[in-house]
Amino acid sequence: MKVFLTGVLVTIVTLFSCAQKQNAKKNISKDMTTNTNTVNTATDTATFGTGCFWCTEAIFQQLDGVIKSTSGYSGGHVANPTYKEVCTGNTGHAEVIQVVYDPKKITYDELLEVFWKTHDPTTLNRQGADVGTQYRSVIFYHNNEQKEKAVKYKAELDKSGAFNDPIVTEISPYTQFYAAENYHQDYYEQNGNEPYCNIVIRPKVEKFQKVFKSKLKH
Repeated sequence: MKVFLTGVLVTIVTLFSCAQKQNAKKNISKDMTTNTNTVNTATDTATFGTGCFWCTEAIFQQLDGVIKSTSGYSGGHVANPTYKEVCTGNTGHAEVIQVVYDPKKITYDELLEVFWKTHDPTTLNRQGADVGTQYRSVIFYHNNEQKEKAVKYKAELDKSGAFNDPIVTEISPYTQFYAAENYHQDYYEQNGNEPYCNIVIRPKVEKFQKVFKSKLKH
């Protein structure tokens, strides 16, 4: 198993880290919180953090069976945080995406496979040039079944030696999700020509599309 970010020139990527890009057209929707109890029983919900949520969203929203993917913040101690506040690393939040999916089309196990294979789960509080607790590798489980599967998968990967270093992915209970500002949603689709998208996101997406070709939306 190879980590998607290897081979990227750090000296170049550092110039275009996720936190350095802030859109002046910020449109904050403070009431955009999600409670899993409101999700239709025919669907299920998963919450993952793999570093910058622009990258995470660009990947998961392409999967067949994923109905909606929303970039946002979870795992912190500050209510209704802004992007600027989260970027300080002081709110405790991680940049995540919340995925609403159809379990008849894609299973949680398959989502976990995509999670593990599309970022580096061995680097603590870092993905490439994006550094800070907000970029930590994390799974926020919504029920005991998700917890058991995440813990088991992590243990099996560590035991198999799939990665050269130990996996440091946090596995914690889901508590609250705050949707990010509007300009973060569908970021890659809307800003594909931006330097960060071209240098960091596009290579990850292209490799993901090759590896998971059979699981993509048509």
